[in-house]
Amino acid sequence: MITPSLVRRLLAAQHPDLDGPVRLVASGWDNDIYRLGSSLSVRLPRRIEAVSLMHNEQRWLPLLRPVLPVAVPDLVRLGSPDADFPWPWSVNTWLPGSPATTVPVPARLAFAAQLASFMTALHVPAPASAPRNPVRGVPLSTRSPAMERRFATGRVPLALRPLWNDLVRVPAWDGPPLWVHGDPHPANLLVGADGLLSGVVDFGDLTAGDPATDLAAAWLVFDAPARAVFRGGLDVDEATWERARGWALNIGAAIAADVDPTPEMAAIAHHALHEVELP
Repeated sequence: MITPSLVRRLLAAQHPDLDGPVRLVASGWDNDIYRLGSSLSVRLPRRIEAVSLMHNEQRWLPLLRPVLPVAVPDLVRLGSPDADFPWPWSVNTWLPGSPATTVPVPARLAFAAQLASFMTALHVPAPASAPRNPVRGVPLSTRSPAMERRFATGRVPLALRPLWNDLVRVPAWDGPPLWVHGDPHPANLLVGADGLLSGVVDFGDLTAGDPATDLAAAWLVFDAPARAVFRGGLDVDEATWERARGWALNIGAAIAADVDPTPEMAAIAHHALHEVELP
């Protein structure tokens, strides 16, 4: 179990010059995030499946960071496995701002065009050595068995099954594998006091593949007016937009059915599963 005292021990052993108060600020499916002092954060995997994601983020995010128009975490130090903790971990910069989940949905219109610009900058061809994620950036149809399990839980409305069946028949991405963030829900977007996007976090699912995965933000984050602005800032064809709707349904269903979500995540799932019924 990861605790503040464990984090302090790891820092004292490997990076003793990094000192300050340590407190838990986020606990996701894959990682715990601790704030370290006023300007740093410590990111530690919660399970072995997240270790490869940590390696991907450590290797590739520093290369992408300079070309992105919105702040992303800057890797400050690497943490190594030791007797206290068996997996790699990171010390990153702390980005200012509040999660977009704290912003009323209609007010998110203020950063819709900005998020489109961020995704346009990110969605460029990835090198052959880029990571591949089996559940992000892949053909949407490969997620059908998981979706059937989610429908069977009763947590995902069965009325959405015909929509899913239609969306998986949309032509698959046939372009080069593009860089994809992989987890484009509002808890991973930071918003400043001015209402604009101040940062994007959690690149653990970073992969190469179909950019429609990230464009699911249109339904995960926004309502219809903001969705129109978001799409207006993108250069995507109709098939990619429809696959993005399918990815929003897939991600919303995963949040709703695959775990017992926190109230924050449950609200994201509820919003997404409602919005995907709309164009």
